[in-house]
Amino acid sequence: MPRKWFKRYLPDPATLAANRWLAWMGPRLHDPQLWTLHRRNVARAVAVGLFAGLMPGPTQMLTAGALAWCWRINLPVALATTLYTNPLTIVPLYWLAYEYGCLLTGQQGGLPALPPEWATQGFGVWLGQMVDWAQTLGWPLLLGVPALGLTLGLAGHGLVMLAWRWHTVHAWRHRRHARKTSHGSD
Repeated sequence: MPRKWFKRYLPDPATLAANRWLAWMGPRLHDPQLWTLHRRNVARAVAVGLFAGLMPGPTQMLTAGALAWCWRINLPVALATTLYTNPLTIVPLYWLAYEYGCLLTGQQGGLPALPPEWATQGFGVWLGQMVDWAQTLGWPLLLGVPALGLTLGLAGHGLVMLAWRWHTVHAWRHRRHARKTSHGSD
């Protein structure tokens, strides 16, 4: 993958280091490995981002950031990759995780019961019914979410490695062809 394309969208490390909200991270934020755009580093960051993207709500970026920071992989790529989950994709992804969990546990899949309507009752009653409904999803969802995250992460890692390799080989061939044509016209 072209480094120039990635660098165009990456924030400047000095700007982030000057941010008062990130000052607690200290010198670890200046670690070059968090900003390096190498094939393996980016592939690992994509894997972490895809895995962390299935975590519930606000923990997605926290998980991706913490894992990237601990494992010294590209921080911005890991954070950006979590954005594949959004209000339009989260329901199909969690349904897929539920089905994947049913497959792994050997339970019967299919659509679970619909969640309770909150408009017809008070919030407290609805919340209790919502907890009961979530518990009916149980083990298939609890096992399916991390299993799907791990599967997506491994697939993302492999795809980045393949795409990066393809791009590199294509660039080599293009350069070789350009050299041959420029030497041939002399």
